[in-house]
Amino acid sequence: MSEAQAPPDFGFGEDEEMLRDLARKFLDERLPVESLRKLVAESPEPVYDRGQRPAWDAGFWKEIVELGWAGLAVEEADGGADISMVGIAGLIEEVGRHALPSPLIPTLGAALVLRAAGGGSGRDELGRIAAGMSASLAITPECGSWEPDACGVTATRQDGGYVLNGAAHFVQDAFKAEFFVATARIDGELLLCALPSDAGGLSLEQNHIHDLTRDQATLRLSDVRISDADVVSNRGAEILRRAWPALLVLISADLCGTSEWQLQTTVEYAKNRKQFDHPLGFFQAVKHPLVNAMVEIDRARSLLYHAACCIDSQSDEAEQAAHMAKSAASDAGAFISDRSIQLHGGIGFTWECDIHIYFKRSMHNQALLGDGAHQRSKLADLLIGRIE
Repeated sequence: MSEAQAPPDFGFGEDEEMLRDLARKFLDERLPVESLRKLVAESPEPVYDRGQRPAWDAGFWKEIVELGWAGLAVEEADGGADISMVGIAGLIEEVGRHALPSPLIPTLGAALVLRAAGGGSGRDELGRIAAGMSASLAITPECGSWEPDACGVTATRQDGGYVLNGAAHFVQDAFKAEFFVATARIDGELLLCALPSDAGGLSLEQNHIHDLTRDQATLRLSDVRISDADVVSNRGAEILRRAWPALLVLISADLCGTSEWQLQTTVEYAKNRKQFDHPLGFFQAVKHPLVNAMVEIDRARSLLYHAACCIDSQSDEAEQAAHMAKSAASDAGAFISDRSIQLHGGIGFTWECDIHIYFKRSMHNQALLGDGAHQRSKLADLLIGRIE
């Protein structure tokens, strides 16, 4: 997509602005930082040591479903809202800004993969998502490869269906998901299939992660039987490659949101906290890093919406733009997370300072689907390949 072809404001129009503003108002009212703290960070004792998982409000999720957010990536014919990727990015920025604990992002990711299958494949599952069923992707092998054709599950043909064995790792919000969009390898093909969370032989092994706003698990499959109707496609790798830019945009948008909250919170602290009879923001050692953080976040946000616009326009540059967006968003998140803790001084390292909630969510997102260095490596492969 050339500059001349790009729509004004990346295609961010009135509908997208209304969706973002309503999301901001709703989340401001329902999830102020005080409520978030009480929900996920009331005690510094690790939840895993108490035999628990990170907390979330299932009733709040029902409200989100009623707002239609779960079906944003689902076409209207299947019961969804069919919002542009730019509009989804705007909403997920607000989700990140409020560090919302919910299965929304993995559910949208699953919907984007199912939609990429095209045709009639996956329409039943898309309809379930639009109706409010939560979902998550189960596609990553134990080695942690973020390649679309990587897979840790094998399938064998049996009795008019398939039997699945193996494991998918790093499954996001797995304990909140009602079904999984998983991959399984058979005879050189990669099946894309839908697995109900209560399928016989399916189990979840909780991972211990730093992020307080989500859970993560290893999904283990032992002789799990599925029918042909559960298989969305036998072109799983191709479908995942097609959906990958949109998945990167989701995580990049969440990163931009958490980064913006950290920046604004640290700026307010620098305005109000005084040292040597001056606000902290008076000193160059404070104001310069904050300006640098603002520049990094704005750069990441520009690349984010460019990538989303490329997806909406079905541009050949979508994959390249998505790698650039995730690279910039990961780096901006790392930079402001470091500075926000540092510039809050001694209190920044304590549990009582809310910065740590966003810091941990940002750390998780930075690595998810590959950090900045990984994205630049993939980008270099794309560009060098084009030169050759």
